Amino acid sequence: MKIDRKDLLLYLVTDRTWLKDQTLSEVVELAIKNNVTFVQLREKNLDYDRFKKLAIEIKKITDKYNIPFVINDNIQIAIEVDADGVHVGQDDLEASRAREILGENKILGVSVSNVEEAIKAEKAGADYLGAGSIFPTSSKSDAIYIGVDEVKKITRAVNIPVVGIGGINETNIHLLKDSGLDGIAVISAILSKEDIAEATRNLYNLSKEVFCERSNI
Repeated sequence: MKIDRKDLLLYLVTDRTWLKDQTLSEVVELAIKNNVTFVQLREKNLDYDRFKKLAIEIKKITDKYNIPFVINDNIQIAIEVDADGVHVGQDDLEASRAREILGENKILGVSVSNVEEAIKAEKAGADYLGAGSIFPTSSKSDAIYIGVDEVKKITRAVNIPVVGIGGINETNIHLLKDSGLDGIAVISAILSKEDIAEATRNLYNLSKEVFCERSNI
């Protein structure tokens, strides 16, 4: 499975620590029903078996709605559950090695924070990049804050799609207009909200306004 730019318009990264009385599977399905276009399973502090079990559950949902589904970091689980691909960071498996293991028919996303990393990832076979952290974020305590200007440099330097990550929400998404991004990746901007359906629809509509030229939606 390969991705289209429009697949990255509203990219949900999971984090079950934000959940209240719903399961992660329930919340992911609710978000997809309200226009999330891509899902990445990123769950820290789970052992291998529990993470794999959760990946299988989420894949059933993404398959049902034909939504791209990637696993964060763990390429072995991505292969075992037949996820659509994997997303790796700069401190994880090298992108070129990940591509070699995955083969050509799986999605490879790579997190980058500067132009050099972006160009290297594209050459290594990445299908898309996650550029950030654009704004300060509570979801990743060690995130590097790069700002919008660096994002613009990254999107101009590569030919593959780029999604913005880090601290993006309904109050600052407008700052990303004309950044060259294809969409946004969010955690708390959806999962922390009392009304997840409404929050997702709102972010989707805002994303269409900000990124409409890139996504062709």
